[in-house]
Amino acid sequence: MKKLEEYVRSIPDFPEKGIIFRDVTSVLQDADGLKLAIDGIQEQLEDAEFDVVVGPESRGFIFGVPVAYNLHKAFVPVRKKGKLPCETVSMEYDLEYGSAVIEMHKDSIKPGQKVVIIDDLIATGGTIEAITKLVESLGGEVVRICFLMELAGLKGREKLKKYDVRSVICYEGH
Repeated sequence: MKKLEEYVRSIPDFPEKGIIFRDVTSVLQDADGLKLAIDGIQEQLEDAEFDVVVGPESRGFIFGVPVAYNLHKAFVPVRKKGKLPCETVSMEYDLEYGSAVIEMHKDSIKPGQKVVIIDDLIATGGTIEAITKLVESLGGEVVRICFLMELAGLKGREKLKKYDVRSVICYEGH
C-alpha cells in the first residue's frame, strides 16, 4: 500500500499563481487512501479521553463521522449560518476576503464534555478557532484538534496555540 501522502493530488497555481492546492478528493476516491486517512486521524486520538467529535461542514463531516463511529462517540456538526433546524449558537470569523458565520445547535455540547475537533485541513485556522469558541461557550472542553493535512506556512497553529493540535500530513509551504 502507498503512503497517504501519495494519494494527495497537488495542483500547482490553484487558485492563484504560486499556490499549490492539496486536493483531498483524490484521497477520498481511493479505498486505500480513504482508509489510511481515517486510520491516520484516529491514531492521533489513541491517548485522548473525549466524549464528542465535532466537525465543520463539509469535509469535517467526511473525516469526523467515521472516527466517531469507530470509537463509539457522538458527532456534532458545525454548519454555515441558517442550515441547522433547532436553536443555535453562532460565531462570526474572518476569511481572506470578508467574513463568515458558523453555527452549532445550542444543546449539542453539554457542560463538562470533552471535545475533539476534526477537519481535513488547517490553513489560517480561523474556522477552527471559531469552533473552539462555540464549544467553550456551551461549556465544553476542547481536548484535541486533528487535521488530515496542515499547511504550516499559513501559521494556523498560532491561532490554536493553547490547544493540542495534531496533523497526519504537514506541508511546509502555503
